[in-house]
Amino acid sequence: MKNPTPEEWFPVVDENGNETGKALRSVCHDGKSMLLHPVVHLHLFNTRGELFLQKRAKTKDIQPGKWDTSVGGHVSPGETPHEALLREAVEELGLSSFVPEYLGKYVWESPRERELVNSFSAISDEEPVINKDEIDEGRFWTLKEIKENLGRDIFTPNFENEFKRLSQQIYLTAKGSKQAQRTQR
Repeated sequence: MKNPTPEEWFPVVDENGNETGKALRSVCHDGKSMLLHPVVHLHLFNTRGELFLQKRAKTKDIQPGKWDTSVGGHVSPGETPHEALLREAVEELGLSSFVPEYLGKYVWESPRERELVNSFSAISDEEPVINKDEIDEGRFWTLKEIKENLGRDIFTPNFENEFKRLSQQIYLTAKGSKQAQRTQR
């Protein structure tokens, strides 16, 4: 019997994001090849300065049931990180009315894979509509609430690393979203 869903191909990149080849998802996630492949993360704030987090579906092969960035996904071959971010935001949260700001990129390595993470932030009061095939639940968190729960094994290790790594930029986005709310009044 034929597999109803063919396996995804991921671009393989260097640390600058230049595509050097392609590999199957299973190879990139096998814990042996450690092929660097690009992903996107979105930190979505509302105008109250709260950060939307998604709880990964229990069916996910990596970090099931853990809280993670607002949107996260793999870049497809030939796709830019910006294009992948817009596609993933629609797929995971039904979001299309936001303007992403690029925060930067870094290499994340776990025992299973190596990713070139392209991080973005955005401010929007559009209500996320979660895709139950991808996400078990989602909600807005205060930054204080996130900080109080770091290290308690409820977030993905990648989210905790990124939250700490980008804390200054995340704080500025949250502060900007609160200022936007005051301006709208």
